[in-house]
Amino acid sequence: MARKPQIILSSLDLDRIEALLAAIPASVFPGKADLQAELDRADVVAPEEIPPTVVTMNSTVQFTILETGKEFCLTLVYPRDLDGSTDRLSIFAPVGSALLGLSVGDELAWPGPGGKAMTVKVKQIVYQPEAAGELHR
Repeated sequence: MARKPQIILSSLDLDRIEALLAAIPASVFPGKADLQAELDRADVVAPEEIPPTVVTMNSTVQFTILETGKEFCLTLVYPRDLDGSTDRLSIFAPVGSALLGLSVGDELAWPGPGGKAMTVKVKQIVYQPEAAGELHR
């Protein structure tokens, strides 16, 4: 497998996601270990230091699944913010875990539903809270 791209997380997102992970058993979230491994290898910076090209929580991101060629534009959210609308993606969904911390142009292979690998490629950040000045959302 190709080398994983470097990921950048805000300290606020990291704290919130780690608190969520601590509260749920792996049996409820099969991707827990994979997501924790990504958090552990991330460069963590203050929210105001996040580059505008990085996928953060509550970012709206345009991305492609390379194996299928399908393109999506979704907002990465915490599970509590899923409201049934089709334009939101949970951090606990395989694609959501893969996108967090990637920059525009990055690709990352990730275990998809059923364990089959998928590769996500970030095309564009449509909206990022940090770039909009929303540092403590």
